[in-house]
Amino acid sequence: MAVQSWIDVLKSSKKTALIHDGKRKIHYLFIDGKEMAEEYDLKTDELIVRKWRHKSTLGAQGQWQVEVGDPLVVPVPSLDSDVIKENCSNPVFTRKDTKTSFQWRIRNLPYPKDVFSVSVEPSERCIIIKTSNKKYYKKFSVVDLDRSQLALDSSALSFTHTNNTLIVSYKKPKEILILEEELLKELKKLKGTGEGDVDCKTQ
Repeated sequence: MAVQSWIDVLKSSKKTALIHDGKRKIHYLFIDGKEMAEEYDLKTDELIVRKWRHKSTLGAQGQWQVEVGDPLVVPVPSLDSDVIKENCSNPVFTRKDTKTSFQWRIRNLPYPKDVFSVSVEPSERCIIIKTSNKKYYKKFSVVDLDRSQLALDSSALSFTHTNNTLIVSYKKPKEILILEEELLKELKKLKGTGEGDVDCKTQ
Protein backbone atom coordinates (compact mmCIF):
# COMPACT_ATOMS: atom_id res chain seq x y z
CA MET A 1 0.00 0.00 0.00
CA ALA A 2 1.47 3.37 -1.05
CA VAL A 3 0.36 5.23 2.07
CA GLN A 4 2.15 2.66 4.19
CA SER A 5 5.32 2.90 2.12
CA TRP A 6 5.44 6.69 2.61
CA ILE A 7 5.03 6.42 6.39
CA ASP A 8 7.77 3.77 6.34
CA VAL A 9 10.08 6.18 4.49
CA LEU A 10 9.37 8.84 7.11
CA LYS A 11 9.94 6.44 10.00
CA SER A 12 13.22 5.13 8.54
CA SER A 13 14.65 8.64 8.02
CA LYS A 14 17.11 10.18 10.47
CA LYS A 15 15.19 12.75 12.48
CA THR A 16 16.36 15.62 14.66
CA ALA A 17 13.89 17.40 16.94
CA LEU A 18 14.15 20.94 18.30
CA ILE A 19 11.65 22.74 20.54
CA HIS A 20 11.87 26.51 20.04
CA ASP A 21 9.60 29.56 20.02
CA GLY A 22 6.43 27.53 20.65
CA LYS A 23 7.17 25.18 17.77
CA ARG A 24 8.30 21.60 17.35
CA LYS A 25 10.89 21.68 14.56
CA ILE A 26 11.77 18.39 12.87
CA HIS A 27 14.60 17.82 10.41
CA TYR A 28 14.48 14.64 8.31
CA LEU A 29 17.44 13.20 6.43
CA PHE A 30 16.41 10.50 3.95
CA ILE A 31 18.49 7.61 2.65
CA ASP A 32 18.70 9.22 -0.80
CA GLY A 33 20.23 12.40 0.69
CA LYS A 34 17.08 14.55 0.47
CA GLU A 35 16.20 16.69 3.46
CA MET A 36 12.82 17.78 4.78
CA ALA A 37 12.17 20.29 7.56
CA GLU A 38 8.82 20.69 9.31
CA GLU A 39 7.51 23.00 12.01
CA TYR A 40 4.46 22.19 14.15
CA ASP A 41 2.58 24.44 16.56
CA LEU A 42 3.18 22.96 20.03
CA LYS A 43 -0.32 23.83 21.25
CA THR A 44 -2.42 22.74 18.27
CA ASP A 45 -0.05 20.24 16.56
CA GLU A 46 -0.87 21.95 13.26
CA LEU A 47 1.76 21.88 10.54
CA ILE A 48 3.07 25.43 9.96
CA VAL A 49 6.00 24.84 7.60
CA ARG A 50 7.27 22.03 5.38
CA LYS A 51 10.22 22.54 3.08
CA TRP A 52 12.55 20.33 1.05
CA ARG A 53 16.17 20.48 0.00
CA HIS A 54 17.83 18.31 -2.64
CA LYS A 55 21.48 17.90 -3.49
CA SER A 56 22.57 18.81 -7.02
CA THR A 57 24.04 16.23 -9.39
CA LEU A 58 27.49 17.45 -8.25
CA GLY A 59 26.57 16.96 -4.60
CA ALA A 60 26.15 20.63 -3.66
CA GLN A 61 23.35 21.65 -1.29
CA GLY A 62 20.35 23.09 -3.12
CA GLN A 63 18.05 25.87 -1.97
CA TRP A 64 15.15 25.08 0.37
CA GLN A 65 11.85 24.73 -1.53
CA VAL A 66 8.75 25.55 0.53
CA GLU A 67 5.82 23.12 0.25
CA VAL A 68 3.71 24.39 3.17
CA GLY A 69 3.90 27.87 4.70
CA ASP A 70 4.92 31.30 3.46
CA PRO A 71 7.60 31.50 0.75
CA LEU A 72 11.13 32.11 1.97
CA VAL A 73 11.80 35.83 2.33
CA VAL A 74 14.26 37.14 -0.24
CA PRO A 75 16.20 40.28 0.80
CA VAL A 76 14.55 43.31 -0.78
CA PRO A 77 16.98 45.59 -2.64
CA SER A 78 17.13 49.23 -1.57
CA LEU A 79 14.89 51.75 -3.30
CA ASP A 80 17.77 53.31 -5.20
CA SER A 81 18.80 49.90 -6.56
CA ASP A 82 18.14 49.30 -10.24
CA VAL A 83 17.38 45.62 -9.57
CA ILE A 84 13.95 44.68 -10.88
CA LYS A 85 11.75 43.31 -8.14
CA GLU A 86 8.38 41.58 -8.26
CA ASN A 87 5.31 43.79 -8.06
CA CYS A 88 3.85 43.51 -4.54
CA SER A 89 0.33 43.58 -5.99
CA ASN A 90 0.89 40.36 -7.97
CA PRO A 91 -1.05 37.28 -6.77
CA VAL A 92 0.79 35.40 -4.01
CA PHE A 93 0.21 31.62 -3.81
CA THR A 94 0.84 29.89 -0.47
CA ARG A 95 -0.25 26.71 1.25
CA LYS A 96 -1.44 26.67 4.87
CA ASP A 97 -3.09 23.46 6.00
CA THR A 98 -5.60 22.87 8.78
CA LYS A 99 -5.95 19.65 10.78
CA THR A 100 -8.65 18.36 8.41
CA SER A 101 -7.88 20.04 5.07
CA PHE A 102 -5.09 20.91 2.67
CA GLN A 103 -5.52 24.63 2.06
CA TRP A 104 -4.08 27.09 -0.44
CA ARG A 105 -4.40 30.88 -0.29
CA ILE A 106 -3.92 33.21 -3.24
CA ARG A 107 -3.70 36.83 -2.12
CA ASN A 108 -4.19 39.93 -4.30
CA LEU A 109 -7.13 38.61 -6.34
CA PRO A 110 -9.62 41.53 -6.24
CA TYR A 111 -12.45 39.84 -8.19
CA PRO A 112 -15.91 38.66 -7.08
CA LYS A 113 -16.26 35.00 -6.10
CA ASP A 114 -18.46 34.12 -9.08
CA VAL A 115 -15.55 34.92 -11.44
CA PHE A 116 -13.55 31.95 -10.06
CA SER A 117 -13.72 28.34 -11.13
CA VAL A 118 -11.88 25.68 -9.10
CA SER A 119 -11.88 22.09 -10.35
CA VAL A 120 -10.09 18.75 -10.20
CA GLU A 121 -8.39 17.34 -13.30
CA PRO A 122 -8.04 13.60 -12.51
CA SER A 123 -6.05 12.72 -15.65
CA GLU A 124 -3.34 15.25 -14.75
CA ARG A 125 -3.68 14.69 -10.98
CA CYS A 126 -4.04 18.40 -10.32
CA ILE A 127 -6.35 21.21 -9.22
CA ILE A 128 -7.04 24.04 -11.66
CA ILE A 129 -8.03 27.59 -10.70
CA LYS A 130 -9.20 29.93 -13.44
CA THR A 131 -11.24 33.09 -13.83
CA SER A 132 -13.92 33.91 -16.37
CA ASN A 133 -12.25 37.28 -16.96
CA LYS A 134 -8.99 35.50 -17.97
CA LYS A 135 -7.06 37.40 -15.27
CA TYR A 136 -5.73 34.41 -13.33
CA TYR A 137 -4.89 30.76 -14.04
CA LYS A 138 -3.12 28.26 -11.79
CA LYS A 139 -2.58 24.51 -12.02
CA PHE A 140 -1.04 22.64 -9.07
CA SER A 141 -0.80 19.13 -7.68
CA VAL A 142 -1.59 17.89 -4.17
CA VAL A 143 1.83 16.42 -3.41
CA ASP A 144 0.63 14.62 -0.27
CA LEU A 145 -1.83 12.61 -2.39
CA ASP A 146 0.86 11.98 -5.02
CA ARG A 147 3.29 10.63 -2.41
CA SER A 148 0.64 8.27 -1.08
CA GLN A 149 -0.72 7.49 -4.58
CA LEU A 150 -4.28 8.46 -3.62
CA ALA A 151 -6.81 9.61 -6.21
CA LEU A 152 -8.18 13.16 -6.32
CA ASP A 153 -11.84 13.49 -5.36
CA SER A 154 -13.76 16.51 -6.70
CA SER A 155 -16.27 16.28 -3.82
CA ALA A 156 -13.45 17.05 -1.35
CA LEU A 157 -12.75 20.39 -3.06
CA SER A 158 -14.26 23.73 -2.01
CA PHE A 159 -13.32 27.41 -2.14
CA THR A 160 -14.24 30.79 -0.75
CA HIS A 161 -13.16 34.36 -1.43
CA THR A 162 -12.68 37.08 1.15
CA ASN A 163 -10.53 40.23 1.51
CA ASN A 164 -9.09 39.82 -2.02
CA THR A 165 -7.91 36.33 -1.09
CA LEU A 166 -9.07 33.09 -2.70
CA ILE A 167 -8.99 30.18 -0.23
CA VAL A 168 -9.07 26.70 -1.77
CA SER A 169 -9.64 23.74 0.57
CA TYR A 170 -9.32 20.01 -0.08
CA LYS A 171 -10.67 17.76 2.65
CA LYS A 172 -7.99 15.28 3.70
CA PRO A 173 -8.94 11.65 2.99
CA LYS A 174 -9.03 9.29 5.96
CA GLU A 175 -5.81 7.59 4.80
CA ILE A 176 -3.95 10.92 5.14
CA LEU A 177 -5.52 11.68 8.54
CA ILE A 178 -4.42 8.27 9.84
CA LEU A 179 -0.91 8.75 8.41
CA GLU A 180 -0.56 12.21 9.98
CA GLU A 181 -1.79 10.95 13.35
CA GLU A 182 0.66 8.05 13.25
CA LEU A 183 3.54 10.35 12.26
CA LEU A 184 2.73 12.85 15.02
CA LYS A 185 2.92 10.05 17.59
CA GLU A 186 6.38 9.18 16.27
CA LEU A 187 7.52 12.80 16.37
CA LYS A 188 6.34 13.26 19.95
CA LYS A 189 8.56 10.34 20.98
CA LEU A 190 11.61 12.31 19.81
CA LYS A 191 13.41 14.13 22.58
CA GLY A 192 12.98 17.69 21.39
CA THR A 193 15.71 19.80 22.89
CA GLY A 194 15.98 23.54 23.40
CA GLU A 195 17.79 25.95 21.11
CA GLY A 196 21.53 25.31 20.90
CA ASP A 197 21.41 21.74 22.24
CA VAL A 198 20.28 19.57 19.39
CA ASP A 199 19.61 15.93 20.15
CA CYS A 200 19.90 13.66 17.14
CA LYS A 201 17.88 10.51 17.45
CA THR A 202 17.11 8.08 14.68
CA GLN A 203 13.85 6.22 14.82
